[in-house]
Amino acid sequence: METDPIDILLVEDNPGDVFLITRMLEESSLSYTLHRVDNGKSATDFLRNLRSYEQAPFPQLILLDLNLPIMNGKEVLADIKTDQKLKHIPVIVLSTSNAPEDIEESYRLKADYYVTKPSSFHEFAGKAQDIQDFWLQWQGRN
Repeated sequence: METDPIDILLVEDNPGDVFLITRMLEESSLSYTLHRVDNGKSATDFLRNLRSYEQAPFPQLILLDLNLPIMNGKEVLADIKTDQKLKHIPVIVLSTSNAPEDIEESYRLKADYYVTKPSSFHEFAGKAQDIQDFWLQWQGRN
């Protein structure tokens, strides 16, 4: 069954991680269009179609790094989940941190899923399946 591609917003400032995440998504069977911003302020502008993002599509999924310039990922997550127009978008936090306090804080701020970024592409491939499974479960609930 062919489905329309989903719009995914990737909020990530590290070019190496962008490369690995892009490759990871290519390994999944998701049909998607990837949009990327490299700081928290640009993410909130993208989501609200402000400044240079007036024509940006409304994403169905957000992949959010915690360590971002200008506005960090926790601030972006809190902003998304307290906005009536945005709070329903599932947010997957992608972080190098596996510190319990970062994970707990992310879920307290209503992250939908937390994924610790692996250090190699081989490990990233397994995370692609996790993200795909999350999305399919999310779709099944809505």
